Amino acid sequence: MAIKPRVFVTVRDTKRPQRAKSPYIDGCFEAMDVMGSVYINSQIPSSSGLGSSAAVTVATLSAINDEFSLHKTREDIANMAFEIEKKVQKGRASPTDTTVSTYGGIVLISGGSRRRLPPQNMHLVIGDSLVSHSTARMVEQVAELKMNHPGIVNPVLDAIEGVSMTAIHHLSNPRELGPYMNMNHALLEVLGVVHPQLAKMVLAARTAGAFGAKITGAGGGGCMVALCPKQIKHRVAGAIEACEARAIVTGIDTEGMRKEKNV
Repeated sequence: MAIKPRVFVTVRDTKRPQRAKSPYIDGCFEAMDVMGSVYINSQIPSSSGLGSSAAVTVATLSAINDEFSLHKTREDIANMAFEIEKKVQKGRASPTDTTVSTYGGIVLISGGSRRRLPPQNMHLVIGDSLVSHSTARMVEQVAELKMNHPGIVNPVLDAIEGVSMTAIHHLSNPRELGPYMNMNHALLEVLGVVHPQLAKMVLAARTAGAFGAKITGAGGGGCMVALCPKQIKHRVAGAIEACEARAIVTGIDTEGMRKEKNV
């Protein structure tokens, strides 16, 4: 699902463009076969498991598309963004982040299919552990665990899928959805991807009254998310911040990429 914090990207067709210091941004200009200058203002912390690279990639492609009048569709942008992420991340990227950044809302991705689910008004608190992590390293760690203990890891991965597929039938009922988040988090603990700081934040959020809380992203650091009753979301945020972490009170964004008039 897409959350409300945004990445703002401005692209200009300039005669002497400076090369960006990001393989994602360079990949955008290469994919569009143009050259220009880019300016970025992000509300999303990088390397935190919130899909900041996907948001930057989608926004940069959209800004290039607009500045150079290339007439790419939203679907084109989503597909190009995924291919760029996949190339930069050496084939490990998922289409999840680039799809929700492009379309907004809640998207179910299963195999090669993408299906938008009905929009929901959820009260969320994101907790940033401020612990850096490597998605590639965490993916490798789980792959190694799976290779060494397939009889344990494969049933856990099946259970994670089962929790997710059951949970989507309860998106409109936060009180019922929360326990599925807790189950998912427990299964991720089994895979060894939950950093102790994140475990502490998840427990603090639940103790403060969240319906459910779990890590988000690859784990090993980065962020967690808590689903809260509206009236106590700031209390949950305070409990997370008491763990020496950063809290972001937010909700679901249903627009995805858009052109801003005045930023």
